Amino acid sequence: MKQERIDLIGIVFLLIAMLTWASSFIALKAVLGILGPMSAMFGRMVIASLCFVYFIKQFSKLEFTKRDVKYILLLTFFEPCLYFIFEAKALQLTTASQAGMITSMMPLMTAIAASFVLKEYLSKRIVVGSILAVAGAVWLSLGAQSSEHASNPLLGNFLEFCAMVCGTWYAISVRYLSQRFSALFLTAVQAFVGTLFFFPLAVWESWGVPINLSWEALGWLCYLGVIVTLGGYGMFNLALSRIEASRASVFVNLIPVFTVLLAYIFLGEVLSQTEMMASFVIFGGIIVSQLPRFRAKERLL
Repeated sequence: MKQERIDLIGIVFLLIAMLTWASSFIALKAVLGILGPMSAMFGRMVIASLCFVYFIKQFSKLEFTKRDVKYILLLTFFEPCLYFIFEAKALQLTTASQAGMITSMMPLMTAIAASFVLKEYLSKRIVVGSILAVAGAVWLSLGAQSSEHASNPLLGNFLEFCAMVCGTWYAISVRYLSQRFSALFLTAVQAFVGTLFFFPLAVWESWGVPINLSWEALGWLCYLGVIVTLGGYGMFNLALSRIEASRASVFVNLIPVFTVLLAYIFLGEVLSQTEMMASFVIFGGIIVSQLPRFRAKERLL
């Protein structure tokens, strides 16, 4: 009976990534009050790309197989492209707090997908705990009421769920690619492709509309591009080079905790009593999924 090894360095990388990702809900919610969603995403990707220009010569020496190219295309298609479209639209309709809560649905999807695609270990406790977290997330969405912070929370939360589906396949792709390429390269690819993808969308969105690029908006974009994209994704990609995708994805459940706290401090958002009860259900699922387990005694897939 062998107990699982704990990778403390990988866990530190994950904690940093989750904190920065939680703050992205706050930053994006703020910048969307100034710029359109596609313009905000384009600005974020441009700033992130500038951080990697120095490494282009180094990246040009890398060799790729057809399988590598397939996973790189999947990686960038799901995140940043589709993921950020869904998330930006979601945050126009729901609160940062609720969007953060919906991220609790990602671990179950990632764990199941990783067990089939990457043949990773999947325990009963992860499944049961994640299902409980999903039930809490659904309750949270159905019980949400429209407010000044959320014009259509039900639709907004659904779009955030779509973002989590994209995030699931992003994690699977990174887990495979991280065995061959550095976290620096994978993060750079996301930034470069994201810039090309969001450029025409930003032009279409802002056509004929005066651009109101204030210092505040520029500051938020720099934060999103450098701290969240470069730092957050860099840390997560490093973690996935050391920890299984199914185990790493469970840490996504920490994002709601950080998001609710940051949204309360910076945006003045407060969860209702029903939303708080749904949140406790989500956290109960988190606790169940993280209970100690042994490989020799328990295996689902």
